[in-house]
Parts: sequence; C-alpha cells; structure tokens
Amino acid sequence: MDANDGGSNAPEESGRKPASDEGPGTPVAPEGPRPPAVPEGPRPPVVPEGPPPPATPEGPRTAAASGWPHVPAQQPPHPPPSEPQPQPQPQPSYGPTVPADAPATAPATVPAYPDARIGVAALSLRYQVGAALAVAVVAVAALVHLGMVFLHVAPSNTVTKQHGKAIDEWIYPEFEQNWKLFAPNPLQQNIEVQVRADVRGADGTTRTTGWYDLSAEDGAAIDGNLLPSHTEQNELRRAWDFLTATHDNANRPIGLRGTLAETYLRRIVVLRLDRDDAAGKGGAVQRVQVRSRTTNVPPPEWSDEQVSTTPQYRLLPWWPVPADEAAGGVR
Repeated sequence: MDANDGGSNAPEESGRKPASDEGPGTPVAPEGPRPPAVPEGPRPPVVPEGPPPPATPEGPRTAAASGWPHVPAQQPPHPPPSEPQPQPQPQPSYGPTVPADAPATAPATVPAYPDARIGVAALSLRYQVGAALAVAVVAVAALVHLGMVFLHVAPSNTVTKQHGKAIDEWIYPEFEQNWKLFAPNPLQQNIEVQVRADVRGADGTTRTTGWYDLSAEDGAAIDGNLLPSHTEQNELRRAWDFLTATHDNANRPIGLRGTLAETYLRRIVVLRLDRDDAAGKGGAVQRVQVRSRTTNVPPPEWSDEQVSTTPQYRLLPWWPVPADEAAGGVR
C-alpha cells in the first residue's frame, strides 16, 4: 500500500498523537516553554577503592542449603507437673505494726545453730554443779575477807575484843593495813636497819664484823623486780616498828611483848648474817648488835622548809645468840 494511505500501518508524524486517542473536534493545546536547565554542580571526588574485605568462612550448611533431608531436633522430655505445696498459714502478729511505706531493714543474722547453748549452760550437769560450788566458795571467801579487814581497821568493839587473835592471824602479815601514807603528817624519814656481829672463826678466834645495811639489801632486791617478795618489803620494817613500839627511850623492853620483839628481830638479823656468810666457813655468830640510821627526807626545791639532813643513830645493846641460832639453824 502507499505510504500516504490513511489505512496503512505507517506511524503518524512526530509531535502528534494517533487519531484514535483524539476525540472529534478536540483542539490540540500548544506546548508551553520548557523550564530552564539547572546547571550541574561540581562532582564529588572519586574515592579510591580499598582492598577487598577478607572472605568470611562459611559455617555449616543447613539441610536446605546442602540439599540433605531435614531431620527435626529432638526436644527434651517435659517433667511431670509437680503437685502444689501447701503454703504456711500466716500467724497473727502481736508486735508493733510496721507501716507499709517503712524502709526495708536488713534481716537479723540467724545463728547457724539457734538451739546451741553457750557458757555454763553448755556444760553437763556435773560440771555445772562444780562451777556453782566454786563460785559459791569464792564469794564466801571474799565476804569473810572483807569482814576481817573491816573489823581490823574498825575501832575496838565487842567482836574485836573476843576474836582479836583470830582477826590478827587472818590479817598479818599479808593483808596488813598501814595508814601512815594518809596520816595528817606522813612519814618523812628514811630509816635503815643495820647489824654487826661478833663471830668465832673455825680456828677459834673471835672478831667483830662491820655494819651490814640490811635495809639497803632489801631495797636492792626490790628495785627492778616486778613481783618483789613480801618478806623483802615488810619483814625487817615491821620487826623494827614492833621493837620501837615495845621499848622505852633507854631501849629497855616493856613487858613480855618487848622481850618477844627482841627475839623476833634477833632471829631475823642472824638469818640475814648467815645468808651473807658473815661468820665465814666453819664460823658461828656469838652475839649481834642492831642500830638504826635515820635521815630526814629533804624538802623540794620550791619549799622554804629547813630540815636537818644529818643522820641520827639509835644503838641497841649486844644480844647474845643461843647455840641453836648461832649457825642459822632457826628458820
């Protein structure tokens, strides 16, 4: 067919729609002006490509990916349903009511063994009885001691007159009460007891020793000793106080107590001389003489008190020593 034939399959001129799309008598609208073209901006720089990322190792293939038949995983058997445990019934509270908005406190520490017994209660019945008896004995002894000390320091009364000997035996010498420190005029003197002796040597000759300062020996034994002996502290001092209280200014004994005081002091000094080996090997003490050396304690530097520091001596007569005491046999 000819190209100008309207029934041919040749395309229409460009810019026109096919006749089938246009309705009859419809005017064709003219095309308006096109919008201006927007200029393109600068292109971003090209970033060079880095090294390719390392290949990720493939994990185990699944059944679908590998083509293997799919086998379902076995599930663990379900435990049988447990029976509900009975809940304890709430007990009525008799304590103070705690408000609901009160801050929570830490629970009290509960001992591992709430029924465990401690102290004496943990002992058996036999040991409990023994402990009770021991406590009772100690309590009774303490009460008796306090009573004896009270009667000793109390003024003379009917009880002390009837039981004075028993009280003195309990108190002396360990629990002696000395109130000189609290006297209105405390003791401000140093008294030293010294002794010398006539001794007979092993060859039969007799000689007189020098003065032995027994108080200085006791002081040296006490210094630096945390647990000094009661004998070293008080024996010689108490013997000298006993003698001065039972002798007059002429050193004569007053009654039987004065004679007893001489015997007591003589035995003490003979034992001390024997300990110092005054008689020598094979010798024996024939008689002894005791004296005291008294010096006043000097006042402090800030005091205006003037006292004499010249020592004063009290010399006792010679006392013969019996044969049973001569070699220190009486102890």
